[in-house]
Amino acid sequence: MQKGFLLVFILFFGAIAFAQQVELSPASKISVLTCGPGEILYTAFGHSAIRVQDPAQKIDVVYNYGVFDASGTQFYYEFSQGRMDYLLARNYFTDFLYEYKTEGRWVKEQELHIDLAERNALFLFLENNARPENRVYKYDYLLNNCATKIWDVQKEVFGDKLIYNEQYIDTTYTFRELMRHNLQTNSWGQFGIDLALGSAIDRKATPLEHMFLPKYVSKQLKSTKLNGQLLCPNETELISAVEQDSESNFFLTPLFWFVFVLIITILITYKDFKNNKRSRWFDFILFFVIGLHGLLIFYLWFLTDHIWTVNNFNILWLFPLNSFAAFFLLKKTPPNWLLKYLTFLLFLIVIMLVLWIFKLQSFSVLIIPLLLVLITRYLFLYNRFSFKQ
Repeated sequence: MQKGFLLVFILFFGAIAFAQQVELSPASKISVLTCGPGEILYTAFGHSAIRVQDPAQKIDVVYNYGVFDASGTQFYYEFSQGRMDYLLARNYFTDFLYEYKTEGRWVKEQELHIDLAERNALFLFLENNARPENRVYKYDYLLNNCATKIWDVQKEVFGDKLIYNEQYIDTTYTFRELMRHNLQTNSWGQFGIDLALGSAIDRKATPLEHMFLPKYVSKQLKSTKLNGQLLCPNETELISAVEQDSESNFFLTPLFWFVFVLIITILITYKDFKNNKRSRWFDFILFFVIGLHGLLIFYLWFLTDHIWTVNNFNILWLFPLNSFAAFFLLKKTPPNWLLKYLTFLLFLIVIMLVLWIFKLQSFSVLIIPLLLVLITRYLFLYNRFSFKQ
C-alpha cells in the first residue's frame, strides 16, 4: 500500500514538473493518430489519439482519451447507469504502437501543420489535462469519447483560428446507420445495440457529430484550416492492416438461433393445435423471457442517466408485463382477462411495425423471426382462449 502511494506521489509531481520545465523545440511534431477497428465490440469503431514527439527533448508520447478503469467495484453499476468515467492516459508511443501491431489493426498518422508557439500551447494543454485532478471526464459514446476529444482539444487551444469545414462529407447518416457501418448485421454486438438504444439515435447526425467515429475525425482534419492553411494535408500509414479471417460460425449467430426458436415454436404450436392442447411450460418460458428483456429496456429508458436508451420502442414487442402474465399461463384454465391481453399484445406489434415503416425507429432485421414467434403463439392462444369461452 505504501509503495502504491509512493508511486502515485512520484508520477503526480513528476508530471507537474515535466509540464513546467519542458518546452518543445523547433524539431518537435504533433500529430493525430487514427487506428483501425478491432474484433472486440468496444474496439469495433476504431480509435483516435494525439502524438507529441521531440527528438531534442527525447519525447515521443501519446495522449489517449480512450482509457477506462474496470477494476473498481462500482464500475459495472455506474456503466449500466450511464455514468461512465474515462481517463486521459499518457503513454510511450512505442508501447501504444505495439499494442495495435499485435492486434493486427492499422494505424495512420496526420501531422498538424502548426508553428512552434501553437505546438507548445497544445502540449501544455495536454500535459495539464493529463494531471490526476484533470484527467477524468464523463464519457458519452456518441458525444464525448476518444474521437470527439481530438476536435474539442484543438478548438479549446486554437479557438476561432481553427476553421471547421462542414462540407468534408457528401452524405450524412443517422447515428444508428453510422454504428451499423462498423458492425456485421448478423452479429450479437449489432443486435444488442439495436435492442438497447432507442429512437434518439435515429436522427441525422450533423457533420460535426459524425466525428464520434475516428475515421470522420481523420476526414475532417484533411479539410480543416488553421491560420488560412490546411491543418493536415498529408497522411502516413504507420501500420498496415493485417487480413483477418472473417469467416464466422453461422451456428453461433443470432439469426441461426432466432430461426431455430421460430421452427420450434411452429412445431410445438402445430402439435398443440392438432392434439387440442396447450404446452403451458413453453408459453411460460416464452412470455417470461420476453418480459425480462422488456424490463431491461424499461430500466435503461426510465431508471438510468443514459440519453440514448430513451424512447426505445422495442418495448412494444418485448413487453415487460409478459414476465407477469407468464405465471398465469402455467394454469390449466387461465383467467379471462388474458384474451384481451393477447389482443393488446398483437396491437402493440402492429404499432411497432408502423413506427418501423415510417422510420420513427429503425429496428434490427434480426427480430423478424422473433416477431413471427410471438405472432404465431399469440394467435394460437387467442384462438384457444376464444374457443374456451
